Amino acid sequence: MDMIINQESYVIMGRILLAACLAGLIGAEREHKRHPAGFRTHLLVGTGACLAMVMALFGFQPYLEENPDVSAYDPSRLASYVISGVGFLGAGTIIVQGVSIKGLTTAASIWVVASIGLAAGAGMYLAAGFTTIMVLLSLFFLNDIERFFRSSTQPEKLEIIMDKNHPSLSKVIQLLERENAVVKKLAGGSDNRADHEQRLSYDLHIDLHKSVNRTSLYEKLMMIEGVLEIEMTLSKDE
Repeated sequence: MDMIINQESYVIMGRILLAACLAGLIGAEREHKRHPAGFRTHLLVGTGACLAMVMALFGFQPYLEENPDVSAYDPSRLASYVISGVGFLGAGTIIVQGVSIKGLTTAASIWVVASIGLAAGAGMYLAAGFTTIMVLLSLFFLNDIERFFRSSTQPEKLEIIMDKNHPSLSKVIQLLERENAVVKKLAGGSDNRADHEQRLSYDLHIDLHKSVNRTSLYEKLMMIEGVLEIEMTLSKDE
């Protein structure tokens, strides 16, 4: 038993436990905000990365001692494979909905958690702990910072009716982009009413800068060929 549980074993278990705790803290924040990858995902990624780093540091030492003629061994190679491999897991948390993308922050947090696990596995406790604090602070206050930068924009909903024989949705989106509007959500399709068989109906949710003249934007949209009707708010809510 003493041969199995030695001082090195306690060091390994301590590092894995630390990585699990640090990664779990970040995962708990993601879980609280109901993001795709939450507590368990982050904990598993951080723990797995730590195990890979510990294995690189301690797992091959007996072999190297028994085979001194073997060329020098670089533990960082295994860590580099973890960093590149975890990118596939992060990509799975990114959700594309129309023209909007969600999950980038969660994907980034998974990548950072893997690095924290590697740092804990390498014995860089201060770096792992400090990085965890920085990540938690950025995640907790990220929404407030984003709202500060977006304070100059307002949400707007456009209801657009188009001629089915002259669809011009792409031209509408291009015009909105030239006006620095960000399209957040798009939904629509054929108008199923009997008297509107040749019409297409679209609902666009956008972020529109407060400085944009809505009346002018309305006129520009109506000038696009194929656009029949538009419903939007012309006055800004202060």
